[in-house]
Amino acid sequence: MPRRYPVTIFLSAFLLFLVQPMMGRYILPWFGGGPAVWTTCMLFFQTLLLAGYAYAHWLGSTRNTRRQSIIHIALLVLSLLFLPITPHLGKSTPADPSLSILFLLCATIGGPYLLLSSTGPLLQRWFTLSHADQSPWRLYALSNLGSFLALLCYPFLLEPYLRLHTQSWIWSGLYIAFAALCAWTAWQFRFATITQTAPAAEEVRPTLLTMLFWLGLSAASSTVLLATTNQISQEIAVNPFLWVIPLSIYLLTFVLTFDSDCWYRRSLFAIASGILAPVACAVMAAAVALSLQRQLIAYLIALFVVCMLCHGELARSRPGPRYLTTFYLTIATGGAVGGLFVALVAPRVFTEYGEFPIGMAAACLLGFVGWLRTGAYKQWAAGSFAVRLPLMALLLGGLTAVAAFVTNLDHPGVDRFRNFYGILRIGETFDINGHLRQLTHGSIRHGYQYLKAPQSRWPTSYYGAHSGVGIAINALDPGPRRVAVIGLGTGTIAAWGRAGDVYRFYEINPLVETIARTRFTYLSDSPARIEVVLGDARVSMERELAAGAHHDYDLIAVDAFSSDSIPLHLLTAECADLYRERLKPSGALLLHISNRTLALDPVTRGMAQYLGWKSTLFLAGMEQKTGESASNWVLLTPNAAFFDKVKDEAFGWPINDPAPILWTDDFASLWHVLKL
Repeated sequence: MPRRYPVTIFLSAFLLFLVQPMMGRYILPWFGGGPAVWTTCMLFFQTLLLAGYAYAHWLGSTRNTRRQSIIHIALLVLSLLFLPITPHLGKSTPADPSLSILFLLCATIGGPYLLLSSTGPLLQRWFTLSHADQSPWRLYALSNLGSFLALLCYPFLLEPYLRLHTQSWIWSGLYIAFAALCAWTAWQFRFATITQTAPAAEEVRPTLLTMLFWLGLSAASSTVLLATTNQISQEIAVNPFLWVIPLSIYLLTFVLTFDSDCWYRRSLFAIASGILAPVACAVMAAAVALSLQRQLIAYLIALFVVCMLCHGELARSRPGPRYLTTFYLTIATGGAVGGLFVALVAPRVFTEYGEFPIGMAAACLLGFVGWLRTGAYKQWAAGSFAVRLPLMALLLGGLTAVAAFVTNLDHPGVDRFRNFYGILRIGETFDINGHLRQLTHGSIRHGYQYLKAPQSRWPTSYYGAHSGVGIAINALDPGPRRVAVIGLGTGTIAAWGRAGDVYRFYEINPLVETIARTRFTYLSDSPARIEVVLGDARVSMERELAAGAHHDYDLIAVDAFSSDSIPLHLLTAECADLYRERLKPSGALLLHISNRTLALDPVTRGMAQYLGWKSTLFLAGMEQKTGESASNWVLLTPNAAFFDKVKDEAFGWPINDPAPILWTDDFASLWHVLKL
């Protein structure tokens, strides 16, 4: 085999998947930092992968080698106009930024990504035409290996040590090398002699049902991948480290199943999928009661097993080399269908994460169909236990996942809403103080209010009199106060407002403002003037700063969690500079760090050290009589007098607290803050 084929294919796959977390990391802060940003990025990558495969299928079907060579070389040259791949479009946070993200990515990496996507199937097609006596399937496994290594390299070798700007220039340089190598391969192919041979007996033209089977398997695995990534990001943080793990597992299953038939043991993975698919659905339903470690183990093992099932069945049913590009095109179409379903359809159709059990159910049931397509029914009828057990496991696993989906649709007494930014639920319950209404985002309660006065005016949950934010607000000077709150929730902090005060809430999700104004009364009951600014808080505050709003807040409270996930871009050094510019010299910055999965104390101390400010930790326990929840708040202030005023009520930093960690827009590692 000429070395130019494996080297070019490996390099193209490496660059193809190296750019994915890089671009996601680049634009994440521009669109609120939520899990849906990465899901939308994945939709773009899968759609352009489909376009690349379609181009490879069209070009590879042309018998004129000279024409194929010239067209491909010309497009490689044109793709260089996109370099360097640094996003240049303006930042924006509309109510649903999906289209903005797609257009931004298309303008930034559209050309190079399309050519990289087409390289694997196109060069395998060229190899088949010019080396009819050799199989191209090992090249497909090599392609997936290159993708897998790229995903491992990014969080461990690139992101921790190189700035994003440097990463984009390195990638652009490697792309130039790829373009030259690929152009040379295309130029060599123009001289290739294609022998017109009759199709081998086993190269039967795939039927429509077979192609639909391929499509379904690919769509199911893509859906499970994205739904798993969404669930993990929603409960922890949106970070390339957490994106890469599920995607690496997904690609690893492609590598294993297409490298050799020995990796995919049909019975083993059928039984495992039938067991683990329902288990993963149960874990999703009970996430709040389980540790992070158990959740991650359950999700990732289930993802591996289910993807091995889908991709193993794909490998078993693959056609002969003659129909190679048709096969790849169908797989890419299924991946794009799965991405479209998770990124655009599910948030508009479901009020829960219904795509997760649907993907699990589809994988199990398609695995069941795969067995039937290869004559398993006759073996079943003959009483073969070795066939009946795996088939029953797949069937029961699929039906149980369907039942989990149906069960999620029924939550009596709970109003549910879903959009680009996540799932919001409103329910009512009772405690010792009476009837209350609560808001949850994901699996975490984000505020509640008693329905009868005077309790309805109490600052409850994480914002009571014993909380860090309550103590800090009470310690402010008695005159009119300007308070900024990042994250609206139910608007509970407005209960601290007094006549003459201004409370400005920054909220990225327009649905949250609607709920706070129509289902809760904190905003309308407050004597203070209430302002709500829609859009990403950092982008909005930067825009106001550019318009002349300097040192205008007495206090900034940052409480922008989505479930237990945190927007990392609000805890970086660059954002700390923004807080410093907006706070008065006598002001205070409060950071809410209550979290089940991340220990953020070192990050907040790193920010304080960077700013040169004093800091301390406030720990509040549950106070049932006043409706207060346990909370952890960190105070940062340049005002020594204010710090001395509140320090006696603070818990302070533990003696054995880890060393400070400074996050920046380029470097934000979760390794040292995960509560595993």
